[in-house]
Amino acid sequence: MRDTIPVTILSGSLGAGKTTLLNHLLTEAGDRDIAVLVNDMGTVNVDAELIAEGSELDVDDGVAELSNGCICCELQDDLETAVVRLADDRDFDALVVESSGISEPAPVARLFTTESRVAALYRVDTLVTVLDTRLFLDSFAGETPERRGSGEASADGDGDDTEADGADRPLSDLMVEQVELSNLVVLNKTDLCTDGELDEAEELVRALQPDAETIRTTFSQVDPDRLFDRALFDQTEISDLPGWKRALAESGHGHGEGSHDHGGDSHETDAHEGDTGHGHDDHHHPEEVYGVTSFTYRRRRPFHPDRLAEVLQDLPSGVVRSKGTVWLAGSERRVVIGQAGPSIRAEAQGPWIASLPEVEQDMYRSNRPEVDWHDEHGDRRTELVFIGTDYDESALRTALDDALVTDEEWTESESLTGPFPAEQGEEAVIRSP
Repeated sequence: MRDTIPVTILSGSLGAGKTTLLNHLLTEAGDRDIAVLVNDMGTVNVDAELIAEGSELDVDDGVAELSNGCICCELQDDLETAVVRLADDRDFDALVVESSGISEPAPVARLFTTESRVAALYRVDTLVTVLDTRLFLDSFAGETPERRGSGEASADGDGDDTEADGADRPLSDLMVEQVELSNLVVLNKTDLCTDGELDEAEELVRALQPDAETIRTTFSQVDPDRLFDRALFDQTEISDLPGWKRALAESGHGHGEGSHDHGGDSHETDAHEGDTGHGHDDHHHPEEVYGVTSFTYRRRRPFHPDRLAEVLQDLPSGVVRSKGTVWLAGSERRVVIGQAGPSIRAEAQGPWIASLPEVEQDMYRSNRPEVDWHDEHGDRRTELVFIGTDYDESALRTALDDALVTDEEWTESESLTGPFPAEQGEEAVIRSP
């Protein structure tokens, strides 16, 4: 039986240096026969001396054979068809798949890890994200952060695979998603940053993905041995890679953001919260990893929508990532908050179980006995993770507490409205760059 082929999935925003890295890998492949699957083969600009005789980059089948045994293949069909056909038609030692410059790596990784004909041929070896380090820092701290899809063509040749899809989303959103789902992060263009800024960039990466390796480089010059045959990817841990999920799990609650599966036992403190509903089960991580700290904010009292929006709009610049579910007064739907640098979005999801008819509540609870249920409030609660550096945690907690409804407001909460989405699936921008 044929051994599965290791796959390196390469992500990075427009202009980060993915194309330069691909070209470098092809020219420095050594004894490895590498297949590279790209969105636009014309942008790879492989050294003409490497192109095998009789093979051109614009051949009909979209495949260029290189004289060193490597293959450059343009994605002309759907990804699944392309990788299966590639494995059937040609022999190679490793596959590199380039994600689109404005897409996330998760869908690509999922193709190789689900029960499919692809998973029978391949295995994911490493998820790699390439960052323009200067842009990465500016997207979080700069006065005018870039937006997704706005990158101009650069010397790296990555500027021309722009797409309309998602172009209105801030670049910080994309970078966060790509870093959170990575095993190795290439901090590229380091010559444009000071040593202190490079340290700051590594802090941000570790805040978003604590286990990711980092490589500092210029012109995407990375030793192929750092990218191939590393076995850094673990399918069983893919859902727990993001730092905010790690912080939430370590605080005792592995709550899925998109489901009612609120795992974990009920806290004894929930029964003794007093009139304010301010529980004592907030979890703080005192350990500092490269100056990065995180804490989880939990309450069994709803937020006043307008006051919460004000707090979120004024989040300290040191908070680089926050994510979680909030309980809003006047709404019976869970609302998921996602913040990445200067960008904050909210999405309305399904209703709280406690808002459903009693028969449906009983059905949900019998099927999901792990639901963290409060005698009075049911599954309604706020659970937000904050990750960052150099911010006043106590002041942020106080601001969040002040945004909770008063007893009087609670009794009249049905009349409260705010800037958050109301219908399932709706999204709202709470803060934009």
